[in-house]
Amino acid sequence: MSLWRQLARGLRVLTNRTAADQEIADEVRDYLEQATAALVESGQSPDDARRAARLELGNTTVLREQVRAYGWENAIGTLFADLRYAARRLRHSPGFTTVSVLTLALGIGASAAIFSAVNPILFEPLPYPHAGRIMMIWDIFQGARSDVTFHTYRELAARNRSFAAIAVMEAWQPAMTSATQPERFDGQTVSASYFRALGVSPALGRDFQEADDRFKGPHVVILSDTLWRRRFGGDSAIVGRQVTLDDNLYTVLGVMPKGFENVLAPSAELWSPLQYDAGNISSFDTSEWGHHLRMVGRLRPGLGVDQARRELNTIARTPVPDFPRVRWASLKFGLIVDSLQAEITRGAKPVLLAVLGAVMLVLLIASVNVTNLLLARGAQRRGEFAMRAALGAARPRLIRQLLTESLLLATLGGVVGIAVAEFGVEALVALSPSGLPRLGAIAVNGTVFAFAFGITTIIGLVVGLIPALHVSRGDLISGMQQSSRRTAGSHQWTRRTLVVAEVALALVLLVSAGLLLRSLDRLFAVAPGFDAAHLLTMQVQYSGHRFDDDNARRRFLTQALEAVRHVPGVTAAAFTSLLPLSGGQYDTYGAQFEDGQSRGYDVFRYVMTPGYCEIMGIALHRGRLLDGHDTDGAPPAVLISASLAKSEFPGQDPIGRRVHVGPSNRPWYTIVGVVGDVKQTSLAESQPEAAYLTPAQSWFADDAMWLVVRAPGDVTALAPAIRNTIWSVDKDQPIVHVATMDNLLAASESQRRFAMIVFEAFALVALVLSAAGIYGVLSGSVTERMREIGVRSALGASRGNILALVVRQGMTLTGLGILIGLIGAAAATQAIVTLLFGVSRLDPITYLGVIAMLAAVSAIASWVPAWRAARVDPSVTLREE
Repeated sequence: MSLWRQLARGLRVLTNRTAADQEIADEVRDYLEQATAALVESGQSPDDARRAARLELGNTTVLREQVRAYGWENAIGTLFADLRYAARRLRHSPGFTTVSVLTLALGIGASAAIFSAVNPILFEPLPYPHAGRIMMIWDIFQGARSDVTFHTYRELAARNRSFAAIAVMEAWQPAMTSATQPERFDGQTVSASYFRALGVSPALGRDFQEADDRFKGPHVVILSDTLWRRRFGGDSAIVGRQVTLDDNLYTVLGVMPKGFENVLAPSAELWSPLQYDAGNISSFDTSEWGHHLRMVGRLRPGLGVDQARRELNTIARTPVPDFPRVRWASLKFGLIVDSLQAEITRGAKPVLLAVLGAVMLVLLIASVNVTNLLLARGAQRRGEFAMRAALGAARPRLIRQLLTESLLLATLGGVVGIAVAEFGVEALVALSPSGLPRLGAIAVNGTVFAFAFGITTIIGLVVGLIPALHVSRGDLISGMQQSSRRTAGSHQWTRRTLVVAEVALALVLLVSAGLLLRSLDRLFAVAPGFDAAHLLTMQVQYSGHRFDDDNARRRFLTQALEAVRHVPGVTAAAFTSLLPLSGGQYDTYGAQFEDGQSRGYDVFRYVMTPGYCEIMGIALHRGRLLDGHDTDGAPPAVLISASLAKSEFPGQDPIGRRVHVGPSNRPWYTIVGVVGDVKQTSLAESQPEAAYLTPAQSWFADDAMWLVVRAPGDVTALAPAIRNTIWSVDKDQPIVHVATMDNLLAASESQRRFAMIVFEAFALVALVLSAAGIYGVLSGSVTERMREIGVRSALGASRGNILALVVRQGMTLTGLGILIGLIGAAAATQAIVTLLFGVSRLDPITYLGVIAMLAAVSAIASWVPAWRAARVDPSVTLREE
């Protein structure tokens, strides 16, 4: 039969079964008539011929069934029949179905939600053409990776042959005034080749050209699609128009495509050329020689990263006269070349992999739990399967039916799990740490659906296979002689093994969650070096040409500070250029002492108004604090941190010593005081070396300053009044990042907090599922052993004896699970070791606490069926037997 005829016949059978059955009956009748006629022609009588034809053909009913079984449509029909039967069975057991579906939905939904975050960050290629060819390039400075200087970029761009485009960028935060309040935008100043390096072009207008990126070139800007629609109403005539940013008119060159994802600066909404002075090589104190530019490059087709790395390091080792280098940008240690994908995922990768491992454990526990339920249900249905076997059902047919039921169960769990994943994604985005890359790409999309479908199918097959094999093995027909209650005992060892596995997996999750909790407690017990209570912070940015003069900036600071101090409820206020643990850019500089010793570029430079240390609660160890006398005309004074004093003046008094902070061609600063160390970037990191100056004695004025306000009670209630007070001094100055110091302190460890919350949630689920597994197994065991318990009671066993018997059985399973889980936890916690602080991954307190909690929960889960067993009436039980 041709393929087309087989397809047509199968479709006819599936769509019109009555007609197909009649067609088969007609074919059988026609065959009988032809066979009878042939026998009559051979000399037999009509009756004998008909009888002989029927004997040759055999049972017509069986024949019709054999014909129906031929063809692909039979498999489809059987599948539909199995699905209908499975649906009926699940509908008749609503309790079992509900518990199983919800358990699987929890595991599948949690897995899909975590996968929706992990996939775009770790596994999917970045949203650029040929994203694997985009590389990050770093200088090696002071033994660590460092941003590059502008002149390093010029040299590499001119001399390399491996990259089709190389670009550099830095943060840019221009402001736009309006009738209501000023708005500050996050943006970037970039070299002209930036978008070519990423492989993206504007959707409207044009890209930057080299002429746009010349020194003192035209003010031009490219907008993001979001900013274009939000601020300019999506006006397609925006290209060529001028917008005012920082009192300068910028011509809009283009608008980036909708959905353009700038992974190097996710919050950036507009871009402008760097316009550095390429000819300014001899002046070493300019921004062109500063390590503050990030470099990205696109490899040429057919070239690998190793080849590019070798070429750039060759360039680094062979300077040429056309590109002179300064000492701090000599490239003598070479360059680092790494993929952009690796760069943006470096910080988040340990957390995400740990969370992915945790959710896989939850999914495994959920699957084990449902397998246990299916085993118990299979034992109860033993009589049914024996009857079906007696009626002719083959063993493979029974296995296929059970697998169909488990697949249907898993499918229902997967459907509900997608809804769980939707809520899970919302929770993940809300809880995600501030530095998590590609946050906008986290969503339940087609890839997540495919992942959910895949794990649903695998779970359906795995959780159904073990019960199916158990039910089908042995002599099925002999099962008719026994009740399902008695035969269920043959499966108890498998169910107990699965419970032991559940307990072991739960212990791994509980230990991990406990270690993270203990670690976070230890971390927040670290003294930050300041008093965070009742502190309100906000960042104020200078905007406009009136602040091109440093003196104008200082006057604004003085006037704004004086106005803020008069706000009702404010007890003290000060400005500072850096704010500890604020998550922003931290300026570090070199320090050179009068005796000739020089520090690397690792000293934090704080420019602060007098009173800052008192407001922050930074302790004075020696000397005096900076005050109102440290003005422009006074001798330059500086405070240094205790760690800097200890490393440079061990056992000596640093007061009166002199130091350069930053440029060495400026007047010496005299050390007038030593203050306590402050945690700068993280509670977990020790980078305490710092120097404190006043704005009047700093060699330059910063573009933005942090306002720190102390007040009793709820400081957040003062934010609107403080904002309005600053705008009363100058209404065009943007105010952003309003937060309490307590919130900044908590946010500084957001990655660890995120991991801890997720692990705690998963550990709680694992604990509940494990308890449910223990309860289920013991409950089934009590049901099976009802006669034995009745006999024990009749022979004098007390309720306490029976209670102890059942509880001991449950605690034995728990103990075995704990022993196995301890080994697993010791190995698995290696994955979270980078998230721990002050706690060993083998911390005995955590392990003992988890064991005690798991044992307590298991005892409760064991006591409920034990209490039921202890109340058995022996006379009733024995009478039923």
